[in-house]
Amino acid sequence: MKKQNFYHPKFIPTWILIGLMKLGTKLPFKVQVAIGNTMGIAFYPILRRFRKIAFVNISACFPNKTHVEVEALVRQNFKALGISIFETANTYFATDKKIKSMLSINNEHYLTDAINKDQSVILLAAHFMPLMLGVRMLLSRRNIASIYRPQNNALFDKMMRKSSTSRGALIIKTKDTRAILKALKNKIPIWYAPDQDLGKKNCVFAPFFNIQTATVAATAKLANKDNTVVIPYFFIRTKSGYSMNFEAPIANYPDNDAVISASMTNKILEAQILKNPEQYLWVHRRFKTRPDGEPGFY
Repeated sequence: MKKQNFYHPKFIPTWILIGLMKLGTKLPFKVQVAIGNTMGIAFYPILRRFRKIAFVNISACFPNKTHVEVEALVRQNFKALGISIFETANTYFATDKKIKSMLSINNEHYLTDAINKDQSVILLAAHFMPLMLGVRMLLSRRNIASIYRPQNNALFDKMMRKSSTSRGALIIKTKDTRAILKALKNKIPIWYAPDQDLGKKNCVFAPFFNIQTATVAATAKLANKDNTVVIPYFFIRTKSGYSMNFEAPIANYPDNDAVISASMTNKILEAQILKNPEQYLWVHRRFKTRPDGEPGFY
């Protein structure tokens, strides 16, 4: 692989962005939220494509909402999108002291008990806006493996990987099944968010908000390994900081039927999303892949 020259002029905008992100971490939490809200309001009329995707997704998942109610939730979602810029900055550049000062934890004993029993653990998560900050806050508690998609910007990708690995994270690419299995065998908890559309080859169709949705099948395959448990993990922003929540391991999972297993995980993620729908990543084309014969959503 050709070595990148990160001091090439084409990376100047990225270096400026990194500098601004480092400065942003110096701001108090409430100031970050206030500025992020303002940025989200400014993004709303500009990012038309993402606004449309969010509107389609929310309309489909909440059919009882009126047009006005859907639009209001989309606007809230864009505010969360603005705040997520600071959350990303905090993920990679905030001090451990600041990270810990913003964190509250609920039911961590579910994870601790599984580790003490020498079980392999998959932390089942959804794509909420602060998701990467949630990984950083997990790292402040223990070493974990994080499944990630490489960034298109080589400099930002290197910065992200370096920041995470320096804090004890094992970074694994989404499609590196061998590395994921090795981490499970070595009893390293894996943070895993399967609520993305990876196409028919890697998914089965299962209900998600009563919509037949391409759902990653790998969750059940990984959980089928001996002595492996799946613990739902829920990380969201609160008025005073961030809340990290663990739930009891999923009982009787996985099922022999891949669709039933996918339906179980989707139902858990649905329940999490309903608690804080404005913070979910609605701008992702969750329903891009459709069953044969069905029209596209977007």
